[in-house]
Amino acid sequence: MASRSYSNLLELASGEPASISQIRRRIPRVMTVAGIISDFDSDSDSDGSSSAPSSPRDRTIVVANQLPISARRRTDGRGWEFSWDKDSLLLQLKDAIGDRGSDMEFVYVGCLRDEIPAANQDEVSQVLLETFKCVPAFLPPDLLVRYYHGFCKQQLWPLFHYMLPLSPDLGGRFDRSLWQAYVSANKIFADKILEVINPDDDFVWVHDYHLMVLPTFLRKRFNRVKLGFFLHSPFPSSEIYKTLPVREELLRSLLNSDLIGFHTFDYARHFLSCCGRMLGLSYESKRGYIGLEYYGRTVSIKILPVGIHLDQLKSVLSLPETEKKVQELVEQFLDKGRVMVLGVDDMDIFKGISLKLLAMEELLKQHQEWRGKIVLVQIANPARGRGKGVKEVQAESFATMKRINEAYGEPPGYDPIILIDEPLPFSHRIAYYVVAECCLVTAVRDGMNLIPYEYIISRQGNQQLDNVLGLASPAQKKSMLVISEFIGCSPSLSGAVRVNPWNTEAVADAMVNALEMKEQEKQFRHEKHYKYVSSHDVGYWANSFLQDLQRTCRDHSTRRNWGIGFGLGFRVVALDTNFRKLAMEHIVSAYKRTRTRAILLDYDGTLMPQASIDKRPSTKSIEILNTLCSDKNNVVFLVSARSRATLGHWFAPCENLGVAAEHGYFFRLKRDAGWETCVPVADFNWKQIADPVMSLYMETTDGSMIDDKETMLVWSYEDADPDFGSCQAKELLDHLESVLANEPVSVKSGQHIVEVKPQGVSKGLVARRLLSTMQERGLTPDFVLCIGDDRSDEDMFEVITTSIPSTSSLTPTTEVFACTVGQKPSKAKYYLDDTAEIVRLMQGLATVSEQALRTQQNDQIDT
Repeated sequence: MASRSYSNLLELASGEPASISQIRRRIPRVMTVAGIISDFDSDSDSDGSSSAPSSPRDRTIVVANQLPISARRRTDGRGWEFSWDKDSLLLQLKDAIGDRGSDMEFVYVGCLRDEIPAANQDEVSQVLLETFKCVPAFLPPDLLVRYYHGFCKQQLWPLFHYMLPLSPDLGGRFDRSLWQAYVSANKIFADKILEVINPDDDFVWVHDYHLMVLPTFLRKRFNRVKLGFFLHSPFPSSEIYKTLPVREELLRSLLNSDLIGFHTFDYARHFLSCCGRMLGLSYESKRGYIGLEYYGRTVSIKILPVGIHLDQLKSVLSLPETEKKVQELVEQFLDKGRVMVLGVDDMDIFKGISLKLLAMEELLKQHQEWRGKIVLVQIANPARGRGKGVKEVQAESFATMKRINEAYGEPPGYDPIILIDEPLPFSHRIAYYVVAECCLVTAVRDGMNLIPYEYIISRQGNQQLDNVLGLASPAQKKSMLVISEFIGCSPSLSGAVRVNPWNTEAVADAMVNALEMKEQEKQFRHEKHYKYVSSHDVGYWANSFLQDLQRTCRDHSTRRNWGIGFGLGFRVVALDTNFRKLAMEHIVSAYKRTRTRAILLDYDGTLMPQASIDKRPSTKSIEILNTLCSDKNNVVFLVSARSRATLGHWFAPCENLGVAAEHGYFFRLKRDAGWETCVPVADFNWKQIADPVMSLYMETTDGSMIDDKETMLVWSYEDADPDFGSCQAKELLDHLESVLANEPVSVKSGQHIVEVKPQGVSKGLVARRLLSTMQERGLTPDFVLCIGDDRSDEDMFEVITTSIPSTSSLTPTTEVFACTVGQKPSKAKYYLDDTAEIVRLMQGLATVSEQALRTQQNDQIDT
């Protein structure tokens, strides 16, 4: 059982002094019953049990870098005024879910945009909690700078957008102190969550890359916490991501969530590839859900793009100020015979603003008929980050605009590019959407980007705006999109014209194509987009995510949990209630009081670590096996997939050791006994069919090899690229099943292998044969120990655990110990952590046998 104290986790993860890591104090906990405040017990049970009363309804704690709150000082300078930030996605998901009649309650945890003096923080916290159900996390100013503007914006954000720090000017080199600040800030967020969480009932939904290590802090404190994480930015390919020095810490922290959400399949695929390449994890898709098995827990992967708040946008479209601004824009552009193309982007290095301007220049150069008619209005929102890159983009954009306007600004009063870099009211931005004939989004790498969605809904408009625009009927609605193929919403908008933003000539042609497209085609594309966007709004996204989170967490209470690991390597092992660690004293006690014992042992991965280069048994292992075999009460059997020649050579010193080779096709009861077969001797002509097929895949898969045994053919790709090897293994499996369909063989895949063997051969057959042989000799065992580590050993576990009720091979009083190596789902009832513990167990049993033999010898001498 892991330590219940987690106050040292920060110190272990970050290396910071204890004065920072021990910021955890006995803080007041705000309960879910109004008016009750109690002390938080820092030593409550680590599996998440709590004495807090249950919430009267489902409650979700939404955690993000910033609260959906706007703050400003009172005009008299006395205190602060707070209001909801209507543009915040976090507030929109709450409103949208409420619109669907959900009884879900939301509590928010995050930072305020404004710095609150320390003297006012307690008062502000109380007001925000009581009035808005918000819990502010106050970060010291120096920590905030290093955490947000440092690690988040200089390390994670550029890397996730595919910018490698090839030089100090490009993103900045990795700075360990910024990483420590990131961990420290996440720890403060965790402390704030602990003030309000009811771990038995509440769901926690963490948002975006600012809080990627937060799941570890929460999982360590409450092993059964119901935790979801959604990444709003891209997730880079493994080739990019693995350059991050703290890559494993972030991956393992994310895997402490129950559900991880991504906007697109590409982002999810990259994350899964990183888990496979760096952590050796594989994923499976079951009934439409993608899941990763991580220490007995299933971490679900959710792929669903976020949407917009439809009702809010429609209400803004109905505002008088929106209609007034639309009228002004109609007079400025449409009444003068000009066509507006619109771009709305943050002023940062990845939005491709300069590329957009260059594409506009290319259009004016190549299509003279559009000169004097087309106007690109570029709304540049303030950048969220800082640094030289932002200033360079801003300077380049204005310089490019000035040059193009000077070159193509004819007739007088016509500017082909209008760049707006001042903050616009939301109603004015919506008005630009309404009037624009085409929306142009050319980000070189972006997350979801909801600008195209907002544009589509705005172009649908309403009756008042139709009158201003002079539309005769709703059927005339149209919205044309030219969007980068590198943004998250691109896969959802199949009617958009997709472009490579780096190819400015192609972008210019796409703009002309969008503008000159037939009206009926424009209307058809708009109708298709509007149907999708209006049905996949932010409420649909939030509801779907929370429903999947509930589904993923529904079996939490039925599993036993253990916390293992230190620092950010902490993880929780979730096991079935009947699955427990094999205690040495328990098995030794049973071993001593029994008289007829059957011991079945796997070799690779059980007695010998899988990672070992030299697979030959050690002298110590031989001594242990010989000691166990010398006990007349024991029948010891080694069951392996290796060939009988190899096993016979390696274990020649073990005279009384039984050996089963090639998954049990061959077996012998003692060294000097002849080899027998568990099944009738097979015809191996099928090898002539399978070998050329496997050879083809070996030649085309670098790092793979073929192991040709007497009765089996095994294709192994352990040293190949994991993604390519897995793909090739699936193809090989299908290929072999097809060509060997009429042969008496079975084709199976295992851990980094594809094997072909005779039908009916399994390690379970060996276990059944051994038990029946012992029974025939009047040696019905009252003690059975079976240890293995992979799928092939599950057959043995199944036989020995089901033999008592189904056959007379074992009696109801037989002590049965089926033990797997590692904590994982298994048919075995026990586990040990690794091969070192297996060897210690076998050494302990051998010591008992030695003592018994010594006692017998002393008794004989005395008599």
